[in-house]
Amino acid sequence: VRGLMMIGIEGRGTDRITRHLGTMAEVRAVHSTNGRWDVIVEIGTETLEQFDAVLARIRRLDGINASETNLLLKTRKAAIS
Repeated sequence: VRGLMMIGIEGRGTDRITRHLGTMAEVRAVHSTNGRWDVIVEIGTETLEQFDAVLARIRRLDGINASETNLLLKTRKAAIS
């Protein structure tokens, strides 16, 4: 299961939260962004239950005040590394 989680962070916790996200095995990438959300996280798990558990862990981090999650259903073009 792959998905994106957009995260809103209150105050000055962005560096601390992005460091913590970077230690989570299920987090494939952490992107800073502009607009409504402060950070976009790419998440990958084997099952929906694991995906749900990761979302819950992230939402409990101190300083996160909002989030929105979208599952990736089909990749039509992948970036070439």
